[in-house]
Amino acid sequence: QLAYELDRLSFPGMRDWMFQQAAEERVHAQKFAQHLLDREARVDIETVEMPSLKISTPLDAFEASLEHEKKVSAMIRDLVHTAEEVGDIDSRSLLNFFLDEQIEEEATVSEIIDRIKLVGNDGSGLLRIDSELAKRNA
Repeated sequence: QLAYELDRLSFPGMRDWMFQQAAEERVHAQKFAQHLLDREARVDIETVEMPSLKISTPLDAFEASLEHEKKVSAMIRDLVHTAEEVGDIDSRSLLNFFLDEQIEEEATVSEIIDRIKLVGNDGSGLLRIDSELAKRNA
């Protein structure tokens, strides 16, 4: 959704960055599913509710992204605690990967937010950031 909002605001580089981010998240979901399948567990996909978003600026979009990353980080930490409580040592490598990944995700989005705040409403600065984010490699 954030990609579509950024497209609506005419920031194609930021839009494409968000699309690539969404694709990466689908790969991450598949890692969890495959871990369960490898352990002969059932994978049930449930409905994901869309949060209410009011995106008027690129800053709004990236702040919403950071809020979501923090929510995901908390959920992964909860999984780590649960795995420790039940003695599920087989999940350690997967969960450690995601703990590291979330630190990186939050840092990346925080840096983008800092840069957007630095340029403020300067159109040329926002377009420069947009152009740089368009160069992201998947």
